[in-house]
Amino acid sequence: MAPSLLSIAVLALLFLGAFVPRFSLALAALPAALLVAGLAGVGVDELFGFFPVDFVVLVVGITALFAVVQLSGTTDWLLSRALRPIGNRVALIPLLLFAVGALLTAIGTLPAAVIAIMAPIALGIAAKRGLPPLLLCLTMLNGIMCGLFSPIAVFGASTPRLMSKAGIEVPAHTSLALFLAVLGTGLVLCLAAMLVGRRSIRAARDGAGSPTAPPDRASAEIVGTTGTAVASTAVRERVSDAVGQQSAPGRLAVWGSIAALVVLVVGGAVFKVNLGLLGLTLAVVLQLVLRIEPSAIIRRLPWEIILLIAGVLTYVGLMEHLGAFEQITAALSSATGSPLLSLLAVCLVVGLTSFFASSIAVLATAVPLVAPLVAAGLPPVGAIIAVALSAVLVDVNPLGITGGLLLGSAAPEDRARLFRQLMVYGLCAIVLGPVLAWFVFGWVL
Repeated sequence: MAPSLLSIAVLALLFLGAFVPRFSLALAALPAALLVAGLAGVGVDELFGFFPVDFVVLVVGITALFAVVQLSGTTDWLLSRALRPIGNRVALIPLLLFAVGALLTAIGTLPAAVIAIMAPIALGIAAKRGLPPLLLCLTMLNGIMCGLFSPIAVFGASTPRLMSKAGIEVPAHTSLALFLAVLGTGLVLCLAAMLVGRRSIRAARDGAGSPTAPPDRASAEIVGTTGTAVASTAVRERVSDAVGQQSAPGRLAVWGSIAALVVLVVGGAVFKVNLGLLGLTLAVVLQLVLRIEPSAIIRRLPWEIILLIAGVLTYVGLMEHLGAFEQITAALSSATGSPLLSLLAVCLVVGLTSFFASSIAVLATAVPLVAPLVAAGLPPVGAIIAVALSAVLVDVNPLGITGGLLLGSAAPEDRARLFRQLMVYGLCAIVLGPVLAWFVFGWVL
């Protein structure tokens, strides 16, 4: 078998491994790269040339800074202050969860950390105010998805670099267009969920302050299931602890964290300083000023994600070296007959794969497939937006870290129903998400 075809076959096996219990793509990617490199006659030193040092530094630097911000208590404090003005304005709750989720990921917080912070609060509010859990989960997760592609978040900072590595010319407006496109898409989905669940929102508003939650109508309307929301005392207690009984961080922690975030944004956007190195520098300075234990920061770094990105991008670099992506694109083009239809095929494959695997890993492997399509005449920014949306729109499902954190925060009696609802939504998104992303963005920009 030709080395390029071998690398494609092994990549398919890696993603199929997501169906196998206790299989880890993060652990398997680098050994797979070593295996393929050995069979293809590529030396270890040459293989290490594909190792993405800049991406590893980027993830470490940004997540270290936000670990310090979170450990200082500033993240939870800001979240509680943002939720406090709601009062009985029930219709604002989904929008506020959307906005807070987008803000937290837009400033660089990883999605898993945001969900860990917000999920108990969102589901507790659902129980307390009589709102459907699915409605608040969808609006919160769409907000989190929107922030992922801000210019200083890991996804947003990585995508232009992935394009450049794949040989795609990166227009100056790429980062802003990507962020605004994803933000707009998420907002539309949030408003659509609110429109479908408007009767439940109205019922919750009319019964504000009632100790008994009304039927979970929006959940049934969205995915065609029925059921009654049961308020959970345990979840309510967690919400009370998270929102109402936090000890406020000191002024030094709050203003120091805000100043560090401002420096990160200005340094990266205006002065083009390396975000990873800048974030790590700010993390060290803030940690020393606030006297935070360094080991607590190191424990919060997402080592699995770091290993995943390093392994997958090393393998992607090897595949590019072996000419695998040119073969895949040629096969897609010959099968569909046009670059635009080939992009649709790529989007569908990305959506299906991302449902079971890491979105950042799938995005890293998909961007090189777009390069020949751009060379054939497709607009680069629109094509990347379509592929990026295809990768993240399916993240609202119960099988990954996102779903696990949500279900873990739900009341035990609500978990089975919420699992079914998230599964139906995610399965629909596998097809509808890529098709809509391709139709709206694939041929513009």
